[in-house]
Amino acid sequence: MSDIIKHECGIAMLRLLKPLEYYQKKYGTCFYGLNKMYLLMEKQHNRGQDGVGLANIKLDVEAGKRYISRKRSVSANPIQDVFRQASRRFIELENKNPEKLKDPIWMKDNLPFTGELFLGHLRYGTFGENTIEQCHPFLRQSNWRTRSLVLAGNFNMTNVDELFEQLVDIGQYPKQKTDTVTILEKIGHFLDEANDEIYYKHKQNFTKKEITKVIEKELNIQEILIQSAKHWDGGYVMCGLLGHGDSFALRDPNAIRPAYYYKDEELVVVASERPVIQTAFNCKLKDIYEIKRGHALIIKKDGTVIEKEVRKPLERKSCSFERIYFSRGNDIDIYNERLELGRRVFPKVLKSIEYDVKNTVFSYIPNTAEVSYFGILKGCHKYLNEVKTRKIKELGNNPNHKEIEEILKISPRAEKIAVKDAKMRTFITSDESRDDLVAHVYDVTYGTVRESDNLVMIDDSIVRGTTLKKSIIKILDRLSPKKIIIVSSAPQIRYPDCYGIDMAKMGDFIAFNAAIELLKDNNKQNIIKETYNKCKKQSNLPKEEMINYVKNIYKPFSPEEISIKISKLLTPKDTKAKVEIIYQSIEDLHISCPNHKGDWYFTGDYPTPGGTKVVNTAFINYIEGNNKRAY
Repeated sequence: MSDIIKHECGIAMLRLLKPLEYYQKKYGTCFYGLNKMYLLMEKQHNRGQDGVGLANIKLDVEAGKRYISRKRSVSANPIQDVFRQASRRFIELENKNPEKLKDPIWMKDNLPFTGELFLGHLRYGTFGENTIEQCHPFLRQSNWRTRSLVLAGNFNMTNVDELFEQLVDIGQYPKQKTDTVTILEKIGHFLDEANDEIYYKHKQNFTKKEITKVIEKELNIQEILIQSAKHWDGGYVMCGLLGHGDSFALRDPNAIRPAYYYKDEELVVVASERPVIQTAFNCKLKDIYEIKRGHALIIKKDGTVIEKEVRKPLERKSCSFERIYFSRGNDIDIYNERLELGRRVFPKVLKSIEYDVKNTVFSYIPNTAEVSYFGILKGCHKYLNEVKTRKIKELGNNPNHKEIEEILKISPRAEKIAVKDAKMRTFITSDESRDDLVAHVYDVTYGTVRESDNLVMIDDSIVRGTTLKKSIIKILDRLSPKKIIIVSSAPQIRYPDCYGIDMAKMGDFIAFNAAIELLKDNNKQNIIKETYNKCKKQSNLPKEEMINYVKNIYKPFSPEEISIKISKLLTPKDTKAKVEIIYQSIEDLHISCPNHKGDWYFTGDYPTPGGTKVVNTAFINYIEGNNKRAY
C-alpha cells in the first residue's frame, strides 16, 4: 500500500496440554511454549509494530508464589524487547547454574514465563497515545484466581460510550473511557457475579478453601461471555486467560476479524493468521479451523476444548481488506485471491493502453501488491496467448520458422521499476523543503522505460493518494513514459472504517474528495447540503434506526467518472505524462474473494448499526470542519 495506514492488531494464544516435563523430554527444552510464542508473534509482526505484550499463567501454583507474568514494550523493536525482558532471568541462570534450565519443575516454581498458558498481542494504535499503558494484554487482578483476568484482543467497538454508561449505571467507576478497559471491566463484572453465584450456592457444603476448587470446575465461561458481549457493536476477536487456568477466544457474530485455531494432544493454539500456525507447528491446512462467527473457543483448565455460541451468528462479513492488504500473502487462499484481483482488473488496463502491450511496461509499488502484479501478468499472458494463436493461424499452412519464432517472443515487459528507500527525514520545517524530500521516498530503475511506453503500476489500494501525488507519480514521470497508469487492486475507498482500520475521517479519502469536487463542478452542491441535513436530523436517533445517507454523495456519478476526477486531483503540477488511475470493481472484488464479503469501506454497507452511526458522524464532522475521528 503506497498510503500507510494503521490497522488491525494480531493475537496469539497458546495452551500447553501436557506437563512441562513432557516438552523437556520430547523437545529438549523447558522453553517450548515461550519459543513457540516468539515464532507466532514474529510471524505476525505485519499486524502490529507500535507495541507488543506477552502474558503467561502457571497452573496449580501454591499460594504465596506468583503465577501471572506479563511484559509489554513500545520500543523500536517491541517483539524482540518483550522476549528479551521475558528471557532475562533465564540468561542469568544460564551463566550461573545452566543445569537448572533443564529442570522444568524447578523452573516453574522459581522463574516467570514457565507456565502452561500464554497470550501475546501485537498492537497497531489506530488512535490515542502510543504508551505502554495502551499495550495489551490488560490485567484485572484479584487474590482469588478465578476472578483474575488477562485480556487481549484484535477489536474496535463503535459504542464505547454506551458500554461505559452501562458500567457506570451498575455502580462501577472505570478508570478510562476506552474500549479495552470497558470490555475488561464488562467481562470482569460478570466473572465476579459468576464467582459469587457459585460461592453462595455451595457455601453451606464446603469450606471457603474448598469452594475455590468448586468454582474452578463450575465456572460457565460461555454464560459469562453471553452476558458480557450482549451489547457489543464492533469487530472483534477477544482472548482471555483466567487466573486458575480457563481460557477463551471470542469472535464477533459477523466474523469481521479473523481467528484460527489448531489442536492436537499436546497443545491448543489461536492466531490471527492461518499460515502462522502452519509454520510454527508444521501442521496441515485441513487441521486448522476458523473460530465460527459469534462463537467462543473455550479451553477449560482440565484441557477440554469446545466451541460454544455466544452471540447469534449474523451474515458473514469478514473483512476483505484482510485479503487485499493486511494479512500475509503466504496463506494459500489469500495468495489465490490476490492473483485473481490482478487478473480481473487486467481488462481495464488493456483498454487503457489501447491494447498496445508491446509498448507497455508492467510493475508494482512495493511490496504488498506483488501478488496482484503476478495476477496482472497472468491475465496479460492469457491475452497474448490468444494474440499469438491468432497470428500463427494467419500464417497459413506453410508458416516460416522465423515468423513463428518472432510471434512466440511476444510477452509482457515486466520490470522492477519502483524501489522504496528508507524514510526520508528533514530538519527544515518549510513545506517546500519537506515535500522535496518526500518526493524521493521512492526511487526508480532508469533506462527501462522508453518515451513511447505506457507505464502500468499496480498498488493494492489507494486511500488518501498523498504518497502517489507527492512522491510516486513525480518520480515515475522522470522516466518519461507517455502515460502512467496506476492500478488499484481494491475498489475506491469511500467510507470510514470503525472495526480496526485507521480510516475514520471522510476528508482523508481521495474518492470522497473527488465526488465532492464533481458535485461542485456540476452545480449539484444542494446534494451536499441535503445529505448534511439528513445526517444531522438523525444524529440523535438510536443507531439501529440510522440510514447511511452519505451514499447520496456518490450516487450521481459512475465509478469511472470518479476515477477520472481522482486522476486529475492526484496528478502533480508539471507532470509530463498523462496519468490515469484505475480501480477494481466491487463485482470483481466479490468474485475474487467469494468468502469475504465485508466491503463497507467500498460500499457503505456496514455489518453493524454502529458503523452507520460512525459514517453519519464522520460526514457531519467533515461539513462542520471538525477534524476529529467519528468514534
